[in-house]
Amino acid sequence: MSIRITRRQALAGGAALAGSLAMPGLSRAATRPLITHGVQSGDVAHDGAMIWARADRESKMMVEWSTTDTFANATRVQPLSVGDTSDFTGKMLLEGLPSDQDIFYRVAMADLSDTNSVSEAVTGHFRTAPGSLRDVSFVWSGDTAGQGWGIDEGRGGMTTYATMLGHRPDFMIHSGDTVYADGPLSAEVELKDGTMWKNVMVEEKTKVAETLNEFRAAHKYNMLDKNVRAFNAEVPILYQWDDHEVTNNWYPNETFASDDRYTEKSAAKLFARSAQAFFEMYPIRVNAAEPKRVYRKVSYGPMLDVFFLDMRTYRDDNDGNRQPTPKDFLGAEQIAWLKGALSTSKATWKVIAADMPIGMMVRDGKEAFENMANGDGPVLGREFDIAEVLSFIKHAKVKNTVWLTADVHYTAAHHYSPERAEFQDFEPFWEFVSGPLHAGTFGPSEYDNTFGPKVEFAKAPPEGEFNLPPSDGYQFFGKVDISAADRTMTVSLLDAADTLLWSTTIAPDLA
Repeated sequence: MSIRITRRQALAGGAALAGSLAMPGLSRAATRPLITHGVQSGDVAHDGAMIWARADRESKMMVEWSTTDTFANATRVQPLSVGDTSDFTGKMLLEGLPSDQDIFYRVAMADLSDTNSVSEAVTGHFRTAPGSLRDVSFVWSGDTAGQGWGIDEGRGGMTTYATMLGHRPDFMIHSGDTVYADGPLSAEVELKDGTMWKNVMVEEKTKVAETLNEFRAAHKYNMLDKNVRAFNAEVPILYQWDDHEVTNNWYPNETFASDDRYTEKSAAKLFARSAQAFFEMYPIRVNAAEPKRVYRKVSYGPMLDVFFLDMRTYRDDNDGNRQPTPKDFLGAEQIAWLKGALSTSKATWKVIAADMPIGMMVRDGKEAFENMANGDGPVLGREFDIAEVLSFIKHAKVKNTVWLTADVHYTAAHHYSPERAEFQDFEPFWEFVSGPLHAGTFGPSEYDNTFGPKVEFAKAPPEGEFNLPPSDGYQFFGKVDISAADRTMTVSLLDAADTLLWSTTIAPDLA
């Protein structure tokens, strides 16, 4: 359940909530509601952001915000009732906030059956986007709790989140595979050195997710990690999805007749349940015309617009992808939206956040392909959608586009140029890949010369090694710094130990 709060409504409430948040002892401690999985903010703009929290029962979600961490002169917003229809989650869109300002918020839950019974308050923070020039910094990665590697508290949990938090970014892009709904966990996994990886366990994660509650549990599992909760409370996250929110390499018309793990055989039904859980569990803004739409633009000041793609929901079936005519990957409506949004963007940099890479060949079995790349040669099948977008960017004179993604479980920097490509009707551009956040590590991938990728840097496990655990150190994220002084973009690839692996600075075309 969500509610939209305007500044006028917020100001009308005054600061009366401060007392109820500051004095939870008004209720019996043993029966007070709990905020179960911390707080989150997301889809931050120059005047607000979406915030999220979850209670353990039917509750009234009470929120106040301030420009100081002391909550002096705090502003109360209209409470929101949360119930079992949304798994007791609540989302509030705060608007009318001052731009380029640190915003501190706190959330408490009041029991609907006894409104004097109030939870302890949980605090969070975000900074609104700037209305004028200032340095901007953000991180990105993907792939959380995959391949059987869950939360091992004895090894520090999901430590990449703590490393990213140390950079104090303005926001994070989560590039998809936010969960592994198809990835059951075992209590223990023996490692090559003879030690045991010991997963925190919940019942729902002992099998693949099929019911709505099992999909919800996959998201809640990750929020059991202390590093994830600490990061969520301090850094806004801009989310997109890929395949493992449902199951590996899924497509809308797929069935699982031969997969004994599933009693539900329809991918469309699983996706419907997965999408409901995704939008309940994350602070993503909802599009009124298409409530489960992930593709969108998030603006972060005059130097940056981020364009989120959805390479999953609108695709045709996975197959050999060698058709001489277009095959759906992004879909006509999403392409039309992207063209319009890019052509009207006035931001210096246009970051295209994709959930899959362009030139890496990602296979779905021996004969089918998972993404658009299908081997060397001319544009075929799904590649037509990418060719159309790249050609449009050139002819519409859209400048300074950079692609960011994850998905392949290693980190790399790719430069694309028509002089190396079979398809040549585009301008050179960069694509950067980083992940996993906390999952098995693989790679490297094969490449497709259709759009002329050149690998400028890559780090993956040694040849012959695959599904390495997070404890082996091959966990990656990327960091982007945009300078207000000269508008250059510096892209850095790092690992969970905060080692700088590679970096480049790109000068914008300001003509």
